[in-house]
Amino acid sequence: MKNSVPDIEWIIKQRTSKNTGIAKKMFPLEVSRTARKFHRQIPGYKMSPLRALPNLAQMFGVGGILVKDESLRLELNSFKVLGGSFALYRFIQEKIGIDDKLMNFDYLTSQEVTGKLGDLTFASATDGNHGRGLAWAAQRLGFKCVIYVHSGTSIRRIDAIKSYGARVEVITGNYDDAVRQIVVDAGKYGWEIISDTSWEGYTKVPTWIMQGYTTMTAEIQEQLSAQGLTKPSHIFVQAGVGALAAAVIGYYHSLFGQEAPRCIVVEPENAACLYHTARVDDGRIHSIDGKLDTIMAGLACGEPSSIAWDVLKDTADAFVSVPDYIAARGMRIYATPLAGDPFIVSGESGAVTLGALVSILKENGVEELRDFLGIDEDSQILFLNTEGNTDPIQFRRIIWDGSKPVPQEYWIETD
Repeated sequence: MKNSVPDIEWIIKQRTSKNTGIAKKMFPLEVSRTARKFHRQIPGYKMSPLRALPNLAQMFGVGGILVKDESLRLELNSFKVLGGSFALYRFIQEKIGIDDKLMNFDYLTSQEVTGKLGDLTFASATDGNHGRGLAWAAQRLGFKCVIYVHSGTSIRRIDAIKSYGARVEVITGNYDDAVRQIVVDAGKYGWEIISDTSWEGYTKVPTWIMQGYTTMTAEIQEQLSAQGLTKPSHIFVQAGVGALAAAVIGYYHSLFGQEAPRCIVVEPENAACLYHTARVDDGRIHSIDGKLDTIMAGLACGEPSSIAWDVLKDTADAFVSVPDYIAARGMRIYATPLAGDPFIVSGESGAVTLGALVSILKENGVEELRDFLGIDEDSQILFLNTEGNTDPIQFRRIIWDGSKPVPQEYWIETD
């Protein structure tokens, strides 16, 4: 079912009996425990905070707004390192034939392991955060790293990747062009690709990456339990190729089955490949061409991950496409909290889900989606702030200078 208002579009999906099976296959709980056990051994690891915004929740008439703040994940300002580091763990484990009981972080960084593996170079394409996380993990484990970025990537994001010892190559075109080129060059030079998107014949590593992200959801469940909550009622999760969304939604369907929270996938309108695939609804994935022009650099992906779509097509309850100003609105709400609520530094990709919720709750013309989601005074709504201030200049333009303003017809009237 499709409907739209001028600036927001959505697809509502009905749950099927297939959803629990694919989720349990991709995200068995024992794998989540393995990933978290590995991440706990990384020097500097600690749980990122789950922040409550009770006064904002009261303003919008919901039971609770909870934000998993990944801007404080290790030293990397993003959740992405969880996936890249776990994929390297699994890759090395498979290469040297060691089971989970004997694998640990100290062993991975030992001369014995590097001696067995030889002179490896890990490679990937990125919009920024995945490349930075992979470069950090490769450096920690003592391996070379090459990262391809597209020509629209900001110099701040490129410098952040280089700061962890990676070589960065700028490829003409968009993110998907960078992915295609890294495949060609990795074959030419013998590099090992650690990509968070999948394609025909390349699914194992992206699956490991998505499984690595479930450390975050396992932490969330522990943190919710400490507050006396069993689960969120709704989860808003942003998407590029769909790996994070599939990991989060798949984890909750694996854990709760048909009782999983309502799950809403949010994308930028100029790179809404999952929304587009859901709209066509012909059993295949569909890409978005062009520049993928959006301030949400981490979500500027035109082609879905096939294995992520396999999860999302039967587990996501709605796909929502939004313009850039909605992400900017979310950033400003986080950065100017109501009295008593915490201040949260959130980048463009991190804040789009909060901006989307505000529009869904308050704008005219969104009644169908609002009624379907059933958000009310008892709802506990979970967001993932997937990145902090990863592009300081862009961040200041939005927060200080009011870049990407909300059109006046969509201003929100609140008491």
